[in-house]
Amino acid sequence: MMMEEEELEFSEDLEAILHLTPEVQLAIEQVFPSQDPLDRADFNAVEYINTLFPTEQSLANIDEVVNKIRLKIRRLDDNIRMVVRGQTNVGQDGRQALAEAQVAIGQLFGKIKDIKDKAEKSEQMVKEITRDIKQLDHAKRHLTTSITTLNHLHMLARGVDSLEAMTRRRQYGEVANLLQGVVNVLEHFHKYMGIPQIRQLSERVKAAQSELGTQILADFEEAFPAQGSKRAGGPSNVLRDACLVANVLDPRIKQEIIKKFIRQHLSEYMVLFQENQDVAWLDKIDRRYAWIKRQLVDYEEKYGRMFPEEWCMTERIAVEFCHITRTELAKVMRTRAKEIEVKLLLFAIQRTTNFEGLLAKRFSGCTLTDGPGVKRPEPPLESTNPFLEDEVGDDGSEMEEDLDRPKKHKAPDNPFHGIISKCFEPHLYVYIESQDKNLGEMIDRFVSDFRAQGPPKAGTEDGGAVLPSCADLFVYYKKCMVQCSQLSTGEPMIALTTIFQKYLREYAWKILSGNLPKTSSNSGGLTIKSLLQEKEGSEAAKFNVEELCLICSILSTAEYCLATTQQLEEKLKEKVDKTLVERINLTGEMDTFSNVISNSIQLLVQDLDAACDPALTAMSKMPWQSVEHVGDQSPYVTSVIMHIKQNVPIIRGNLASTRKYFTQFCIKFTNSFIPKFINHLFRCKPISMVGAEQLLLDTHSLKTVLLDLPSIGSQVVRKAPASYTKIVVKGMTRAEMILKVVMAPHEPSVVFVDNYIKLLADGNPETFQKTLDMKGLKRSEQSSMLELFRQRLPTPPSGADGGPSFSFSTPTPEQENSRIRKLEKLIKKRL
Repeated sequence: MMMEEEELEFSEDLEAILHLTPEVQLAIEQVFPSQDPLDRADFNAVEYINTLFPTEQSLANIDEVVNKIRLKIRRLDDNIRMVVRGQTNVGQDGRQALAEAQVAIGQLFGKIKDIKDKAEKSEQMVKEITRDIKQLDHAKRHLTTSITTLNHLHMLARGVDSLEAMTRRRQYGEVANLLQGVVNVLEHFHKYMGIPQIRQLSERVKAAQSELGTQILADFEEAFPAQGSKRAGGPSNVLRDACLVANVLDPRIKQEIIKKFIRQHLSEYMVLFQENQDVAWLDKIDRRYAWIKRQLVDYEEKYGRMFPEEWCMTERIAVEFCHITRTELAKVMRTRAKEIEVKLLLFAIQRTTNFEGLLAKRFSGCTLTDGPGVKRPEPPLESTNPFLEDEVGDDGSEMEEDLDRPKKHKAPDNPFHGIISKCFEPHLYVYIESQDKNLGEMIDRFVSDFRAQGPPKAGTEDGGAVLPSCADLFVYYKKCMVQCSQLSTGEPMIALTTIFQKYLREYAWKILSGNLPKTSSNSGGLTIKSLLQEKEGSEAAKFNVEELCLICSILSTAEYCLATTQQLEEKLKEKVDKTLVERINLTGEMDTFSNVISNSIQLLVQDLDAACDPALTAMSKMPWQSVEHVGDQSPYVTSVIMHIKQNVPIIRGNLASTRKYFTQFCIKFTNSFIPKFINHLFRCKPISMVGAEQLLLDTHSLKTVLLDLPSIGSQVVRKAPASYTKIVVKGMTRAEMILKVVMAPHEPSVVFVDNYIKLLADGNPETFQKTLDMKGLKRSEQSSMLELFRQRLPTPPSGADGGPSFSFSTPTPEQENSRIRKLEKLIKKRL
């Protein structure tokens, strides 16, 4: 018993000792994979024994199993014994290996130290060898610098002596080449200016340069005196060489030579075209440009080779002439401002711009930024206006296609643009006033022509077309805009834009709005009896066909003006200076044309609406309680359809080019007619069951006609726009639901009220009371119904307004059409 307890304790201690963590166990399984159950971490001896002896019969070979396990235990013991014995000398071997490694490290350290000592000795030896070589390199570099400097000094001294001698002898040809070389050599001695000899040579060079400048100016003054004629013998070689020397001297010498020569060359011009001379006025401006052309030709022949080509003397003379001419013209125009007329001003501007264009072809404009007081004029803005490139046709249709055309290659800027013509800008008010007067006369002529010719005739090509006067107006606008942009892109363009705005508004008021047919306040003229007995085609609309065509023509013209005014604004912004773009705004004029379009559509709607009013009045006056049977559509429906068929095809034909506005007309008419029809429907009281069925049939007929309204009377059937169809279906479905409620029995009351709420989705008690009036209920019955209606109204959602209006999901158009067809079948059966 004691032995068993000791074995149990030993096994528990062994398990505690051999308990391994999961990570260690997993590592052992990876290194020594084994399928033996004895090697598993979760080994269970009971399960293992049950596996060996699953049944009682298997206990017969228990001795054999025990022998195998004992054999396995002995083998494990032998293996453990061998491993333990093999590890006996491991510690001693490790200490021996460590000692050997330490000895090897010491030997290696000694060898590295020896190598380092040898390397330091080698470096010291190399330094001693290269020290003499470096000294030789420095000596060579210093010697080379000294020799070069001495050569430069010798060249400088000899060059200064030669320069002074040549200056005295006026040998400018040799001086031009020598002076540049001396200046270049002197640049090498800037760091030696502290040496007295070098400083003295530098002062001698500056003195020679100053003497050359004074001498050359004196030579030019002698050759071209300020007073008197030019030198008869022409330019000399000495002066030509002197110009080459001036290129090397201070730039002020060159500028002084150019200034004096050009002033002397244009002195005759200042005398000939003085302010008090007759040829100085604008009508003889051609003589100014003819004079300078002759002078430039004369200069090329006599002095073309005297000045260097890079001086661009011909261009400088022309530019100075332009500045003088601009100043003189401005002065003479200020003095004689009252004598300036439009034709004279335009003549002078045209000749001036032609001359500026000639200068641009002949010269590059490189001198416009050179010299003091010479300011290059701002180049004109890039022109993308196709009005300048293409002629506009009689109807102005090209103007509409401008935005779709590819832009042509932009011509190069004229650098001389405005160099003279700027002086005309303060006087362009004369041109602006002239255009104001011309446009006023043009508008008056349009008005008188319209009154004389009358509105466009129905059935002609002009019916519904754009008025010709509109194209004439914009063609003239194009001409003015192009002309003014050539004169100036500044304030005059803003003034011209103001004139454009003024006459765009006048055209909209006098030509378009002023010629719209006037509506009459009297919308009657038809009695119920005559309406019920009328035959198809016996009644005409309020506007005749010519007036309808006129309204459509004005609408089309207003649309054209709206689109073209928008393009005109864009073109004006392209033409005007960038700083003034924000001041170009034609939004007000575009709004005016939009109002004309809206008024025209409203007139068409009112006309057709008023034509249908008597029919709706007749509908509300008919005795619907006494209707005995359901027949075809009622006479008032026939009358409404007749007026629609009379007006709509005419309007559609005349608005063929503006389809979107015809769609707007259809939508506005529907939005006006359907509420009016429902209001007249409420006036039909009381209504019998048969009367309600007849009204329901009439409502369906009107709904069908309204759905076909955009293409009614047309050989080409087009599908109506979805937005329009939605409006018709929604409005007429409401009318049908009202009649269905009227047809429904009012007992029991709860069912009737719920049916009303479901079909109409209208929480307004007034509408409900109108429905009860149509049924012919007494006031006492209506009171109880109204109370019940208020009780049965659904509670509005939380957070929503507490008003009586709410919405339900209404039946789809297909469901309503199916119900109408069933009703028609029912009526046919009764008939």
